[in-house]
Amino acid sequence: MSNTDDPTTPPSFAPSPRRRRDADGATPRTTSDMTPDAASAAPPSFAPHARTASTGSSRPSSTRPASIPPRTSGRRTTSERRVPPPTAASSASTTSSTPSSSSAPSGARARTATASSGGAAVARRRHPHRARRIVVAILATLLAIALIGGLSVWHWVDSGLRRADWLTDTPSGPATSWLILGSDERDGTTGQDGTTGERTDTILVLTKPKNGPSSLISIPRDSLVEVDGALSKINAVLGLYGRKPLVAKVEDITGQKIDHVAKINFGGLTTIVDALGGVELCYDQDVDDEKSEMHWKAGCHVVDGKQALAFSRMRYSDPQGDFGRAQRQRQVIGAIAKEAASPSTLLNIPKLTRVGDAAMAAISVDDPSTPATMARMLLAFRDASGAGGITGTVYWTDPDYYVDGVGSSVLLDDARNTELFSQLVDGTHKAGVVGTQAEQQG
Repeated sequence: MSNTDDPTTPPSFAPSPRRRRDADGATPRTTSDMTPDAASAAPPSFAPHARTASTGSSRPSSTRPASIPPRTSGRRTTSERRVPPPTAASSASTTSSTPSSSSAPSGARARTATASSGGAAVARRRHPHRARRIVVAILATLLAIALIGGLSVWHWVDSGLRRADWLTDTPSGPATSWLILGSDERDGTTGQDGTTGERTDTILVLTKPKNGPSSLISIPRDSLVEVDGALSKINAVLGLYGRKPLVAKVEDITGQKIDHVAKINFGGLTTIVDALGGVELCYDQDVDDEKSEMHWKAGCHVVDGKQALAFSRMRYSDPQGDFGRAQRQRQVIGAIAKEAASPSTLLNIPKLTRVGDAAMAAISVDDPSTPATMARMLLAFRDASGAGGITGTVYWTDPDYYVDGVGSSVLLDDARNTELFSQLVDGTHKAGVVGTQAEQQG
């Protein structure tokens, strides 16, 4: 039963003046339709109750205490509003409409979701910092390991290098030049041609300019030079006069300072190639040469140390003689440098150790050389032997110039050689093959 059906309901608790039709279709009257006598007939006992704030209970407020002043006009504050006493229906309605603890209001759920997403965002923001710290720690560890390993390798190479006094007092130039010597050292024994002592049958000048291509140029072993007023082939200067006179003669031919020297013993060449696991060499002719012990089928082959040594020594079965041999010697040293600088060698510690031991046993260098010097030489070798490098021989005017007491010699073209090396040092010479031999073959 609604409040409007109860005849005792005071007017103050009547529904809002919204018109509603009864079952018979008549429109009931609102409080405003009543006469003043009817409106004032509501008993004071049914006046609204005030809820006790501390306990939630209600008490009748039909009589205003004297201590409470009459309410003035204006909007009531929250504390001034009177709350009607709950009825059974309103209590049931309130109970049924009160959300349970498991279902929060949508605003609360939104705030909870926002807080959760905010926490996840903070976690995501923190996660990259944690990952970055881990990456930095790993990189620092690897750097420390590499540094320690690098220092160990440096000490190992530096302590194993055999050094000697080779260099002259010639001022340094704008590029770095290495004199590479292949020595047929006999240690007092006699060679097949009756000669004794040490001869440098391989003479190469490796030049690395500041800008431009690297170059690897051969000087023929029979080149005619003059030392202390006497004529001689350049390959005999080391055995007859010593290290510095040989370097001085090469500086006379090139017109440039020699900054470093590396002398390779031919006997040690075989151990270097074997430590590398062989190198690939190419030659377009069949060869069966007993003096050099080179036995070759035309084409490219991976060879061991003994075959590489025969490949670099053979000249009697070569139509170009000593010039052809110089070309094959450049190929052998270039192949060694390429394989030694390859990842398959540098990343294989046991193999790298074997190659390093073999190289240090076979090579002697100048006093100022360091492991860094050797590394730069190796890279310059690789660059000069590649497609973007410069290879060839020096220029000559007569490849069969005969001198009494010396024999058949190569008479060099001093002016053209000085100009050639000036361009190589400046880095202005284009890549390709140079020298008189290249011009004759072209």
